[in-house]
Amino acid sequence: MKYQVIVLAAGQGKRMKAGKNKQFIELAGKPVIVHTLTVFENDPLCEQIKLVINEKERMVFESLLAKYPISKIEEMILGGKERQDSVYNGLRAVKDSEIVLVHDGARPFIAQSVIHRLVDRAKREGAAIVGVPVKDTIKRVSNNMVEETVERASLWVIQTPQAFQYDILMQAHHQAKKEEYMGTDEASLVERLNVPVYIVEGDYENIKLTTPEDLLIANAILEK
Repeated sequence: MKYQVIVLAAGQGKRMKAGKNKQFIELAGKPVIVHTLTVFENDPLCEQIKLVINEKERMVFESLLAKYPISKIEEMILGGKERQDSVYNGLRAVKDSEIVLVHDGARPFIAQSVIHRLVDRAKREGAAIVGVPVKDTIKRVSNNMVEETVERASLWVIQTPQAFQYDILMQAHHQAKKEEYMGTDEASLVERLNVPVYIVEGDYENIKLTTPEDLLIANAILEK
């Protein structure tokens, strides 16, 4: 099943403390965003990549795309004020695709096999997201005091990509705009339509590069 993907690369990632967009930090000699885009460039099921950027960084992205063989980006999309706005801008640029994925540019280690299982589930069910079971003990805390230990058997850490039938995700965004609702991810918008969202188990290496410590893990993954 073919799909198009919206790759989000407009955020500044201030927690990385790199003094620049974390997408441009190099891992094994290539920028993070190039690693991410290459996954989809090499996936035969991916038809197009909609890269969402900050307009101030357009020339930098153009330079990268001229240097590296990424051919599936027909246009770069201007990001919005919030992540949700950026996704919506990307979604409006998607044409003639039944399935659309949303992925963080700072997650360069998503496996193609996981993407394919995700797309297949979204085709059958309408909405599917990648996640992994929580491994640590989780406690609910208030005012620096433990209120309770949360049963972790049903808790998952959610990652990207998230995959949806196009019409479902667009309807979810329109509803959120109408009600001025800001969700934490695309699935949270779809859930409000009472559309079931299914989990596809991914892997723990599909990390999002957020803090300097994450770069140590990323380099270890690449070395492995």
